[in-house]
Amino acid sequence: MADDHIQAEAPVEGDYELDNVTFSPVLAAVRSGNSAALASALGPLHPADIADLLEQVDQPTRRALVALSGREFDGEILTELDEGLRQEVVGTLPPEVFADAVRDLETDDVVDLIEDLGAPQQAAALGALGDADRVAVQQSLTYPAESAGRLMQREMAVAPAHWNVGQAIDYLRKNNDLPEQFYHIILVDPRMRPVAYVTLGRLMGSPRKVPLVDIVEDSFRTIPARQDEAEAAYAFNQYHLISAPVVDDGGRLVGVITIDDAVAILEEEHEEDILRLAGVGEGRLSDRVLATTKRRMPWLAVNLVTSILASLVIAQFAQTIAQFVALAVLMPIVASMGGNAGTQSLTVAVRSMATKDLTSANVWRVIRREALVGLINGMVFAAVMGIVGVVWFGMPLLGVVIAAAMVINLFIAGLAGVIIPVVLDKMDIDPALASGAFVTTVTDIVGFFAFLGLASLVLL
Repeated sequence: MADDHIQAEAPVEGDYELDNVTFSPVLAAVRSGNSAALASALGPLHPADIADLLEQVDQPTRRALVALSGREFDGEILTELDEGLRQEVVGTLPPEVFADAVRDLETDDVVDLIEDLGAPQQAAALGALGDADRVAVQQSLTYPAESAGRLMQREMAVAPAHWNVGQAIDYLRKNNDLPEQFYHIILVDPRMRPVAYVTLGRLMGSPRKVPLVDIVEDSFRTIPARQDEAEAAYAFNQYHLISAPVVDDGGRLVGVITIDDAVAILEEEHEEDILRLAGVGEGRLSDRVLATTKRRMPWLAVNLVTSILASLVIAQFAQTIAQFVALAVLMPIVASMGGNAGTQSLTVAVRSMATKDLTSANVWRVIRREALVGLINGMVFAAVMGIVGVVWFGMPLLGVVIAAAMVINLFIAGLAGVIIPVVLDKMDIDPALASGAFVTTVTDIVGFFAFLGLASLVLL
């Protein structure tokens, strides 16, 4: 028998990248000013892909594309744009187009959109909403920035805890104000405090007379509205949540957070950690030259200061280096190996702290592990560099010196890679942002001092 089912091909690497096949029709339509051709080219694309396209083209092309889209501009594109470009694109949109775009969004998306806009644009967005949505958005904006209250949406499915399945189904069918997508019906007590929730799957698969409280999910937990959004997202990842009710200070239901919003926050947190470890802050490809320069300059200045400190250590052994030129050749190897080993430990530590795997209960065990790893790696590469020192320069004692310096520096690198971010975290300093410079300084200074100090003692 012929297979009646259409088999979808599995996506391969690169399937979701924007290529010339996607770009060319869009750019051709923009250049020719053909709005119909532009609508045809953008029609098959997801709003996230259109946002990527807007981020990748230059500013004049971006503005021309937005202007040519007219009333066809999809509001979801704004929610997918990098924050740095939103204000520019919103400023390019005609007021009536911006109003239409805002009306089509869920309340959480509206909050995310307008919280970083200027006052005139915020007023225009709020004015485009209906009374109920406007009040909901304004209430969300009263919560602290980057809190669960800003992340939640107000549209949700709620039912009294004493209902049965039939009553809940009838209510859902008659209610015209349900969110476009939802996963649970939240059960509340008479004071609007959430007590449990029921998945749509169990609801639809149960007889009508079954009480809702008999089919609730064990995963139920609430999120305080003032809780940091990163903590809320962590709860989703840790407890495998799909959605979670948000409560105010009195425990009353005020909104719901869904998995898509939590994933977005987790992605942002991971991206920020990576960028901060490199000392580039929260830069984006769409940022302008001056803004990028200002963001990177402070940490380059810090690195300059730390490099000067390392140079001062080297200067103390100028006479030793002058007598043994081989030291100048081998010195960068010791510092480089220590820096790489420290970065490895640092990356593991910062990531573990972000996921709450590294805590006060296991910090000393992790420190011992990284120190032992550094010690073992140091001994292995010490043997290699000891042989290199002998073969390359014909000086057995030089091989001993660089071998000993390698062991010392990699051992210290393992310690510093964990201890420094832990100490910075205790001082309420972001370890992802500040640890790299300190770890590099420690490994450079220790590496140079150990290598040149031992050389002074052994070779002179």
